[in-house]
Amino acid sequence: MPPAPRTRRSYDQYCAAARALDSVGDRWTLLIVRELLVGPRRYTDLHADLPGVSTDVLASRLKDMEREGLTTRRRLPPPSAAYVYELTERGRELLPVLKALASWGAPALEERAPTDAVRAHWFALPLLRGLAGLGADGVIQVRLDEGEFHVRVGGGTESYGDGPAPDAPDALLTLDAEACVAIGQGALTVAEGVRTGRIEVSGESVLAKALRAG
Repeated sequence: MPPAPRTRRSYDQYCAAARALDSVGDRWTLLIVRELLVGPRRYTDLHADLPGVSTDVLASRLKDMEREGLTTRRRLPPPSAAYVYELTERGRELLPVLKALASWGAPALEERAPTDAVRAHWFALPLLRGLAGLGADGVIQVRLDEGEFHVRVGGGTESYGDGPAPDAPDALLTLDAEACVAIGQGALTVAEGVRTGRIEVSGESVLAKALRAG
């Protein structure tokens, strides 16, 4: 007989915040959302970019998230036989939540410990804070020592993805992780970083010019 599905605990409070935490308050859930905001991902990709999570916990959280309507699982078309997980529209609505959480947590990003894992796309959330209100829209490819990611800004939507942009980006931003952290903390603007040489902007698009002007 298969094991009974895990019954999720509830705070049993008629409160919007409590109801939200009933869905996403478990350990690892919001970090899984962070990973799926880059797009559909295989289980092995998720496990690789969530250092410290056990296979059992990851599988359990993914099942819970699918039951809550936050994710779906689908099989890639041939010749691939892999399954991928992706966020539903309700799951993608958590981007502003993750952005706010990253802004709140940015002051805690002090010196990186030797045991701290890091992935380039983890800096997308704090960087999006500094890219708000540019007055231009498009895709920015971001290059760090740790790797590359890309973000889409303006046009009423924001998103980010791991690795280079799938198409030619409107601008290329080259900086280090420390500058990304400073932007997330509100201690540095992109324009200030350009003026002081901490950030390099490549491109002649409207978006690239807006980045230089701040």
